[in-house]
Amino acid sequence: MSVCKVLVFGNRLVKKDNLPLKLVPYLEKEFPEIEFKEFDSIEDLQDEGSVIYIIDSVENIENVTIIYDIDQIEVSNNLYTIHDVDLGYMLKLMKKVNMIDKVIIFGIPINTLSKIEILNQLKEKIRSTLV
Repeated sequence: MSVCKVLVFGNRLVKKDNLPLKLVPYLEKEFPEIEFKEFDSIEDLQDEGSVIYIIDSVENIENVTIIYDIDQIEVSNNLYTIHDVDLGYMLKLMKKVNMIDKVIIFGIPINTLSKIEILNQLKEKIRSTLV
């Protein structure tokens, strides 16, 4: 499967939420066939098509984790909690009104691994899932 775009969420000003954005230059070199688009406006998410690939910080995980089922995302306490609650809410809403068919989230753990460990795990997950 080939993918042309992966949306990368984060906030450069918030330490626990900026790692996905810092990884973009490394990912662009490793996967030149994929566009890694820095994305911060969930209001524009509806313009990204019915199949969406995302990289974002995720709380309550120890390693890079692929989330295939957005029903696992909870805005409170459950299996996964996306750091940006608004993103989880928006994805669920879009699914409910049939605006999206498929979402794959590459979840980046917060404060559990080094940048290089996360980058290596992320590259492996992207390679096995998208390339």
